[in-house]
Amino acid sequence: MVVLVHPTGDESVRALLRALRDAGLLARFVTSLGFPRASVTLFPPPFRAAMMRRSYDLEPQMVRAAPRREILHLLAARLGLTKLMKQEMVSVRVDRIYQAVDQDAAVCLRAARQVPGVIYGYEDCAEHSFLAARERGIRRVYDLPSLYGETARTILREEAARYPEWEPTLANRASESVWEQKTRELALAETIICPSRFVLSSLPEEIRQGKNCNVVACGSPAVAARESNDRGQEPLRVLFAGALSQREGLADVFRALQLLRSTQVRLVLMGSLLQPLRWYQAQFPHFSYELPRTFEDRLQLMRSCDVLVLPSLVPGRAWALSEAMSCGLPVIATANAGAEEFIQDGVNGWKVPVRDPESIADRLQILAEDKERLGGMSQAAQNTARDNTWEHYGEAIVKILQPLMTR
Repeated sequence: MVVLVHPTGDESVRALLRALRDAGLLARFVTSLGFPRASVTLFPPPFRAAMMRRSYDLEPQMVRAAPRREILHLLAARLGLTKLMKQEMVSVRVDRIYQAVDQDAAVCLRAARQVPGVIYGYEDCAEHSFLAARERGIRRVYDLPSLYGETARTILREEAARYPEWEPTLANRASESVWEQKTRELALAETIICPSRFVLSSLPEEIRQGKNCNVVACGSPAVAARESNDRGQEPLRVLFAGALSQREGLADVFRALQLLRSTQVRLVLMGSLLQPLRWYQAQFPHFSYELPRTFEDRLQLMRSCDVLVLPSLVPGRAWALSEAMSCGLPVIATANAGAEEFIQDGVNGWKVPVRDPESIADRLQILAEDKERLGGMSQAAQNTARDNTWEHYGEAIVKILQPLMTR
């Protein structure tokens, strides 16, 4: 049986929970704020929609929640107390929430009468629970969604020198204690799950050789039909989706648009602002900005665009790539963004080198001038999404976990 630990429960977590439940392998899900789906009806109507986002299709005894810090965090965010949420030693900070869930999972493991075979933990939320698991002989599986710490820091230092004005968007100021915790978690892990070959390659050689390392690319949502692939003479709508940062290569997107010969291109930015909007407009004024939005609204915006550009340098999971492909958008992305797991060059998108705005501009020029090719690549992108569902993702990880069950 498997104990899965994650503070918030994103789509990858939900997919794995479903797969474990269906295989009869889920012992417990430990989280911050979570409810069995059937219990959501007990909340007053004004709160049900918000609670549904933290609900799971699980039996009540399978969900263990430690909600106090997360509730305070959500209230502080609602009240606009962002400075409070960043202060040292404040309980509503995200890292404090992660640590609380990790510690609660450790208590759960030490108190368990029936010892599970596996604990499945995630980056920044695994150290204490892995220590408890080691004490009881429980196998430790670590989900690493982004680059290994030292590799990421090297890339970010290079970007700060390459684009000094973009340095405030790089978020490269994590304390040494944070990086040390990540290192300790990796040392405690026995099996590691990475979302791409690029993330796997960022690990030190001794870890890749000494531990059971696996690549499982993230899944795609259900494919929805596009209204029409016939764009006619309309401008090419280019979407960038993610935090508006040079971590995701936004400065290179701006430079690519400046290099384009075609005037028939429109840039749409969707994501969280790390600087005031006017700061981005000073870098490149010709774009429309869209706020972050819920899952369904995000897909709706994607279906109104033609191509996704994501030349990331320090990525997390490739959510935007798989979501965009499900909406029929070919993708122009780097290996750092997870392109190797999804893209066939010239078929459903293009893989481009990092720090290469010229390659991005060249591919956008092709699509702006050849709408028939754009239509064919759109269909190919959706075919890729159909072959890489969230169900396949969960099943692939369950196959990795099953041999670990024999203690």
